Amino acid sequence: MQGAIARVCMVMAAAILNHPLLFPQENTTLQDQELIARMREHEERLEMEQARLEKELSHLDSKEEEPSSEEGYSWYFWSIVYFVIFFAIEKCRVQCGADTEIRPVEDEDMFLESGSITPRTMVLDKDILTNFCDKCTYTSAHENWRVREFVEGFADDLLESLRSVCDREADMEVWDFVGIGSMFESWKVCKPLMCDLIVPFSPPDPYSFQFHLWCSPSSDMPPDMQGCGKIKVTRFGENEEGCLCGNANLGEDMLCLLHGKDDTLKVDHSPDELLCSRNTRFLAKDQVMKWFQISVTKAWGRISHKYDFEVTFRNLDAAGALKIRFRSGKVIVMNIIPVVQLEDTDAYFVSHFPSDCDSFPDPYWPLSFAVYERNLLKHFTKRLPQHSCHLHCLQIVTFLHRKQTGLTGKSALTNYHLKTALLHLLLSKRPSVWGIKSVEHRLRDVLSFLQRSLHEKRLHHVLIGNSNVPKEVQVPEIIRKAEPINLFRSLVLQRELYATTVRHFHEMLRNAPVLIQEYTPHLPNGGLHQTR
Repeated sequence: MQGAIARVCMVMAAAILNHPLLFPQENTTLQDQELIARMREHEERLEMEQARLEKELSHLDSKEEEPSSEEGYSWYFWSIVYFVIFFAIEKCRVQCGADTEIRPVEDEDMFLESGSITPRTMVLDKDILTNFCDKCTYTSAHENWRVREFVEGFADDLLESLRSVCDREADMEVWDFVGIGSMFESWKVCKPLMCDLIVPFSPPDPYSFQFHLWCSPSSDMPPDMQGCGKIKVTRFGENEEGCLCGNANLGEDMLCLLHGKDDTLKVDHSPDELLCSRNTRFLAKDQVMKWFQISVTKAWGRISHKYDFEVTFRNLDAAGALKIRFRSGKVIVMNIIPVVQLEDTDAYFVSHFPSDCDSFPDPYWPLSFAVYERNLLKHFTKRLPQHSCHLHCLQIVTFLHRKQTGLTGKSALTNYHLKTALLHLLLSKRPSVWGIKSVEHRLRDVLSFLQRSLHEKRLHHVLIGNSNVPKEVQVPEIIRKAEPINLFRSLVLQRELYATTVRHFHEMLRNAPVLIQEYTPHLPNGGLHQTR
């Protein structure tokens, strides 16, 4: 009796373990052939173990006494149960196979069919890649340094002029800028040269900002607002029960240590004056950008006579999106972005991202970790080989993406996605593999990571909810412990956008060898410049 039950359980377990949902016969979503081979070996070992157990159980049952009549009926009953269960499992197996054959074409099928060229099959010439990196690095490093130096000096002068046109008692207080992005991370390659600067601001006394993050325990933000927060403008003491100085006569010689004599003279500001959304106390991005743009215009008017170039707004919907045109025709693009600092961290709520096509609605502010990402790159630079190739890989991929965008139009893929893929690989690979001679292999790794991420429609933010980030980067604890955020969430929800992005990526792979070769400078005799 016990042997029969054990045999039924054992066969059921073996049938389930051999089910195609656990060990599919053709797993098209896995590209690692070694992993598939290991799975096959594991399946064969299970089958061998199943046969061995059946033999041992049969040998034990043969030694048992002849069953009684009641035990005989039990044996027949369990045999029937065994047959029914096994038949049901096999029926499911057949149906799963049929569903696989007649199911409609899905996004994954489209991805694989269009992916005739993969990063591993791309034809890349090592000499051409080396000379491409040589041109990107040695011919632009000095120019980029000069541009950064000019932009920083001009921004200091412009912000000082902006402070002079603001009302110190009633207007927002503007702090010093912080440089972020590719120009300040030393991987800028495409022109026109663009510099991104974030400018923190704070409300006038006695007001302050109160923050509500999407990852807070009491957050009620919708799923599509992950990575955002709301900023509430509060007056000092309005959430407290009150100070005794307001209910007691302290006399002329007594002074409250919390409230100065001038506090009672300060006039309350309306929500509009504090740049809030209508009928709320939440800071509005539209109001902030309007205020900042007007302030920058006035500030430039005060100092324009000192400079011999033209400054215009590139985008009226983005505050501080400036284009500087010199008499020589050279153009420098600046994005001066008003931001709110998250308490005492290096995370900032930004009014907009320069590369964003669609902005978040008010009162939701996206949170930028650009300073932490810059610090993470610095952390790796100290540990990688002296002449590492990680920034070269990022320069090549962003160059290809930009050229492909010019050919076939925009997609959901951005330079930020490309940088995120590189940072994930830097966290997962040994520092020693990033030598300059490995640029071809690491470039294929970055493109393969992007291909897999597009296939799975999943690319996690590199800092949010990632315990692999070194503690030296000092990411805030609430961000480190938050749930990871999928930067490709829009691809899950929008099938047409996903199809466009996949086509863009595969066209980029197909055109990569030609684009890199055309960009690489040639000698008069047709040969390539050699790396020093």
